[in-house]
This record gives sequence, structure tokens and C-alpha cells, in this order.
Amino acid sequence: MDIKMRIENLNVWRGEQHVLKNVTISIPKNKITVIIGPSGCGKSTLLRSLNRLIELFDNIKIEGNVYMDKINIYNGKVDVTEIREKIGFVQQVPTPLPMSIYDNVAHGPRIHGLREKTALNRKVEGCLRSVGLWDEVKDRLQMPATQLSIGQRQRLCIARTLAVEPEVLLCDEPTSALDPISAGNIEKLLQKLKSEYTIVLVTHTLRQAKRIADNVAFIYLGEVVEQGPAESVFTNPKEEKTKEYIKGEIS
Repeated sequence: MDIKMRIENLNVWRGEQHVLKNVTISIPKNKITVIIGPSGCGKSTLLRSLNRLIELFDNIKIEGNVYMDKINIYNGKVDVTEIREKIGFVQQVPTPLPMSIYDNVAHGPRIHGLREKTALNRKVEGCLRSVGLWDEVKDRLQMPATQLSIGQRQRLCIARTLAVEPEVLLCDEPTSALDPISAGNIEKLLQKLKSEYTIVLVTHTLRQAKRIADNVAFIYLGEVVEQGPAESVFTNPKEEKTKEYIKGEIS
């Protein structure tokens, strides 16, 4: 199995609270790895540690290593901005930039020097097509993005992330604010995108994890209890704590 990211003995403290404890996880390339566990177990902290967004919070201390391919993203010589380009982040609540649909997608490429109009047009159309949004918005690209439905806004935010050509997508409960139909559309989209991107997704919904996960990591009280192929973890878990969580005895 081709491993895209490797987390080794990752520890995170927020003030005096030891949030993540010696976390070691392998993330396969071009698969969907789903991080599951009860509320407050450290799932979102782990996700934000994978592209160093965690450093934007106060009173954070980090020990351990996170490798993308062979590069340790916590090496002091690494360009954090470049890391966050290669490892994109999709938030729980879709928040488009206060500008047009077109400019939301074009914003990142412009920052990185793409100015030529024809190339920008191709980039915007390609990203919107990737998320299944082009046919819905192609005649109103100059409309404020805030006027889209919430499901469309989430797909636009994913398109905006794809526009800077990441290799990994981190998704923090990307469907929790959506209606069931929109949530289903996002699930289908992620399953399509994994052919081009490595996806790490946090979800509080076990049913969703069972539907879309290729690989699973179960976290409890900041520690990895069990990880492996989704079918194995869900149908034949090795650890008693995993069995309890899957049965709904831990919430």
C-alpha cells in the first residue's frame, strides 16, 4: 500500500491539557481515511495538526512528526504556506469569501501568480466541474457566492481548495451543516475525488464513515485505539473499546 502521510508519535497540548497522546497513523494515498471517535476525543485537533493549522491557536505545544511523502512538515526549514497549499482544508461550515463565485475559485491562483484571463477561466471552470457545480452556476459566475445554497457553498469551498492544486484534502465534518441530499452529494463527490487526491475526513456520524471510508482510525481520549481497512475495523474490530463504540455504547 502506497502511504501518502505518516503521523509518528504526535503529541499536542493546549495549555495544560494533553489533547493528543503518541498518535501514530498511516494515511494511504488516493484513499479516504476517516477519523472516528466520541466528541472531544481530539479528532479535529489531529486534522488541524496535519497541515499545521493547529499552530494558529493559542497555548499550543506540539511534539512528534508528520510526514507527507518523505517531508516532515514540522521540520523548522519547511515553508508553512507551501505545506498548506499542498494539504488543503475544508471546514465544517462552508464559508465562501465575500466575492463572486468566479473570484472565490480564482482567488488562490491569483495570489500564486496566475493572472492570464484565459488560464484563469480554464482553472475556474475545471474546478467547478470537478465538484459538479459548473452546470449549476456557469451563467451566474459574477453572482455573490453567499447567494448559493448551503450545499452549493460547500462544493464551492471544495473547488476553491482544489484551485491551488493540493495533494491532500482535510475535511472537518464537511456535511454536518447540510441537509441529507446535499450531504449525499458531498459524499459522492469525495468518493470521486479520491482518484486524484488523498482525503482525510473527520465525522461524528458512524453511518457516514461506513459508507465512504477506505481506511479508519478510531481515537478515544486522544489516543489511537485501532486503525486499519474500514471493512476490517467495522466488521471485525480487534479492540474492545472499538467494539463498544461501533455498538453505540460509547458516545
